[in-house]
Amino acid sequence: MLILVVQMHVKPEHLEEFKQATIVNASNSAKEPGVARFDLIQQEDDPTRFVLVEVYRNPEAAIKHKETAHYLAWVEKAESWFAEPRTRARYVNIFPDDQGW
Repeated sequence: MLILVVQMHVKPEHLEEFKQATIVNASNSAKEPGVARFDLIQQEDDPTRFVLVEVYRNPEAAIKHKETAHYLAWVEKAESWFAEPRTRARYVNIFPDDQGW
């Protein structure tokens, strides 16, 4: 399992279009064979901050994800909506075990 946590800070004037585009990307991403979860969450006390929690069954699935039409379309749209560059951290699974996903 490979878990990516992507933090994003969105310009306030692009919040709704960012959410809509990211939901489309996340919905399609969750259907990819190598994806166990693909969650979008928004910070409660600062609605311009979001996190994607991307859970891949293996590192190859993460590479394949970045080649999909929905991801490429999302990047093309969303890149200009960020107030600052995205940050990303890689995690490994502890609990539940990999079969629990």
